Amino acid sequence: MENKRKVEIFSAGCGCCEDTIKLVKSIACPSCDITVLDMKKSEVAERAKNIGVRSVPSVVIDGKLAGCCAGRGPEEAMLRASGVGVPL
Repeated sequence: MENKRKVEIFSAGCGCCEDTIKLVKSIACPSCDITVLDMKKSEVAERAKNIGVRSVPSVVIDGKLAGCCAGRGPEEAMLRASGVGVPL
């Protein structure tokens, strides 16, 4: 069996997600096995959470969240520092 790099794109179907899907497909090589996963499905969302996906679109390569996708998503401390939860 031929070795393949497993590339998973976690998507919510939005325009930004579609752009990422197009980008990944445009740079992929024959060794890349690309799968687009729908975050609206509970089993996909649960798996994404376990991998560390915090926002979409996110790309996972061979089971590891790509560096460009890590550390994203809302964080309570940053939201509070920006005034969320603080009365005017």
